[in-house]
This record gives sequence, C-alpha cells and structure tokens, in this order.
Amino acid sequence: MSIQNVVLIGGGVLGSQIAYQTAYKGFHVTIWLRSDASIGRAQPKLQRLHDIYVAELTAAKSSPGPYSPGLLDNGRTYTPEEIDGRIAQADAALAGLTLTTDLAGAVKDADLVIEALAEVPQEKIEFYQKLAPLLPEKTILATNTSTLLPSSLAQYTGRPEKYLALHFANNIWKQNTAEVMGHLGTDPAAYEEVAQFAADIGMVPLRLKKEKNGYLLNSMLVPFLMAAQSLWAEDIADFETIDKTWVLATGAPMGPFRILDIVGITTAYNILTNNPAAADPNTTYGKMAKRLKEEYIDTGKLGINAGEGFYKYK
Repeated sequence: MSIQNVVLIGGGVLGSQIAYQTAYKGFHVTIWLRSDASIGRAQPKLQRLHDIYVAELTAAKSSPGPYSPGLLDNGRTYTPEEIDGRIAQADAALAGLTLTTDLAGAVKDADLVIEALAEVPQEKIEFYQKLAPLLPEKTILATNTSTLLPSSLAQYTGRPEKYLALHFANNIWKQNTAEVMGHLGTDPAAYEEVAQFAADIGMVPLRLKKEKNGYLLNSMLVPFLMAAQSLWAEDIADFETIDKTWVLATGAPMGPFRILDIVGITTAYNILTNNPAAADPNTTYGKMAKRLKEEYIDTGKLGINAGEGFYKYK
C-alpha cells in the first residue's frame, strides 16, 4: 500500500504540526476535530506554522544554510526559483488542508490515521471504540502518544495488527525525528509502511526494537522536565532561575520551562497526572499538578501556542 490520504485526529500542538508538514510534502491531509470551536482553535496554529515556513524559506534565498531539514535538504544549494517553488508548496499546504467534525467522512478513504489526542488513556480508548467500525480495512492507525504503550491500547482499535506508535518531537520541521514503535502484534509490513511515510514527509525514522514507555526521546526528556518541575513545585527556586542554571551550566539553547512551553502545559499536566502520586497534594507530584493546573491551565497560560505559558510570547 502506498500512503496518500492521511487523517490527523486532533489539532493541538503536535497534531497541527504533523498535519501541516504532511501537507507541505504533498499528501492529502484531513484534520478531524471534535467541534467547530476546536476548528477555530486549530486554524491559528496552522496559520502560524505557514508563516514560520514561509519566513524560513524566504530567508533561505540569501543563506547557504543550514536549513530546517523538514523544509529543505542540507548539503545542496537552492536557486531563488526553487525556493519560490517550496513557498508555493507551503501556500498549497495551508489551502489544501481539510478541517472537519465529520469522523466517518474524514476516515472513509484513509490510508493512515494518526491519533494525536490528549495523553489520557480512557479518552483514547473511547475514541478508538468509536473509530474502529468506521475505518476501511486498508487503514493503518498510529498513535502519537508521548508515554503510553501501544500494547495497552491495541485491543480497542479493532485492528491491532495495523496499530503502532509514531511519535514526533516538537517543532518537527526543525527537530525532524519520528520514533516508530510497534507492539508484539504489529504486522511488520504496517511498521515499514509507517517508517517509509515518516521518511517521505522529511523525518528521520527512528526504529525501536521493542516497546518502551516514552520511546527514546521522552525516556530521557520526561525525567529531566519532571526534575525541573519538582524544584519549582517545592519552591527550591523560581522557574527563571532553574532555566538560567541549565542554560549557563550546560550551554543548552533553552531551559526546561521554555521546553515545557513548547510541549504545551496541558500535555505536561496529563503526563504528570497519569502517575497515581499526583492525586495526593502532599507529594511532590501532587504539588506539581496543583500549581500547573491553578497557575497555568486554569488561567489559559497553556504555552507558546496560547501566547503565554511560563513565558510570554506576544
């Protein structure tokens, strides 16, 4: 099977990025969203991505690189006319995206469905049970879950042999990794189809040999972000000082709270509250959850896409 028709389930931080990058690479892309209000929230994200792509491509006319690898290939020179062609691709991507609340219509001819819902197991299970009878036999279903195992969800999909995880890093046009992780029941042919799709949209497929909570990237990143949040929640230091410590001491371009703003505060909160310790307000996890919810989620400070998280972006 050759993947052409791709459906994104959810238009959040990563859902919108995956959809736009896939459309930029010439695929037919539909984004399913729960409501008209969700469509309204997704559209500015897509416009923002378009503006970023066009700005980077325009700058490339006068630069030898390096380029964001999801946009242009490094190691070669582009003529202004070639760059204009890529800008036209970016315009076509935005214009060609279909946003809909009609699930059956969205998936009726899908070759690949990528689920990018919140990191809430029961929400994913309920959605899969609704989705299963609507999918064509050919369709591969992939999840972009940050920390959950495909094997814990496969039984609810109606197609465990065509179900696996495909996990992207944030800012996928720059950090162009795609971790491919099956479960014991995943058909190797479906696994390879998804790995090839990842390469076709400008990602570097990272093949995992077996399941691991957090894949490769989040197995390293999540403990780092949790450690930073624990220092903040226990009032060891304010978040600016924690970020400054990391940047100055390691030479990293940004600290953990800048990264949390990119990841999205809601995603960080959902990952955190999957740990039972978060239910106890006296534990460090409980303090972290309380502060994230009350100081950020409840006040609409959801991260860079909202214009403000730990830092302001307006």
